[in-house]
Amino acid sequence: MSASSILVALLLFAAGVAVVVWSTERLLHGLVGIAVVASVAPFVVSAVLSGMEAENVAVGLAAGSRGAADVALGTVFGGSIFLVCVALGLGAMIAPLRVRLPRGVLVLFAAAPVVAGLPLLGDTTPRWTGALLLLAFVVGLAYVVRVSRHHVFMESDEVEEATERPRPLWASVAFTALGIGAITAGGELVASGATRLIADAGLSAGLVGMVLTPAAIEAEEVVRQVVPARAGRHDVSAGNVVGTLLWFALFNLGLIALATPVRVPRLSRALDYPFLVGATWLATALLARGRIGRTAGAMLVALAVAYALLRGLLS
Repeated sequence: MSASSILVALLLFAAGVAVVVWSTERLLHGLVGIAVVASVAPFVVSAVLSGMEAENVAVGLAAGSRGAADVALGTVFGGSIFLVCVALGLGAMIAPLRVRLPRGVLVLFAAAPVVAGLPLLGDTTPRWTGALLLLAFVVGLAYVVRVSRHHVFMESDEVEEATERPRPLWASVAFTALGIGAITAGGELVASGATRLIADAGLSAGLVGMVLTPAAIEAEEVVRQVVPARAGRHDVSAGNVVGTLLWFALFNLGLIALATPVRVPRLSRALDYPFLVGATWLATALLARGRIGRTAGAMLVALAVAYALLRGLLS
């Protein structure tokens, strides 16, 4: 790789991060505004809207249609591991997370990756498992909305501060749409810069598919965890990680299995799946305490490093 190519890749990556930071702040205003007007918890709006990532779905389906199983499943398992370990962990190291989640939501968060193992039962992901995962996704989101209706996620003074000056609904919707659109564009820049850096490195398909590509696609998730937490909206940060995991493990995988069934690589069943389940259960235990501090965050990041090393050695 030439010096000019490296410079272009780094500039794309930096520009993408800058766009994501700016757009995440707009998205935060929009999500909280919609929640106030609709009289629902910002956690719910964040879980439903913030976790919906068009670029992840697009990459997964495109890779599946081309038979690139490691990349297709990497958007699910690799992306979820990055979310739970790096985004949540690094985010907590920068801005410790304090939030009280309903017990049922914690159970759902822990169960989602377990259910995601169904498509891995055969040599190829069965279509019926895709339909089942999509149904589980709809039921899961409906449950999140219902169980969170009267739950207090944060201290009352933080809630009052957020609802002091509510915005009109149209402004909140505009902020949300602008934030999601700009985050998608920024994420594309981040992914483009990162993939340029790794394209000529001669790495294995498994390492690129399960570790590097998901990290490139989901790099903005760290920002989406940090910005709301630093602004005192820990419920929005928690909604992002819970909702995104549901989108990845249930919706994205369900869509891939239903629309473009792919072969199941041996390491996906033996390493990626059990690692995601274990990491999510650890994150669930930490969230159940009501706080993820810097030490716990560092532990999650260390897990991500261990996973990347294992993937590199075994691929």
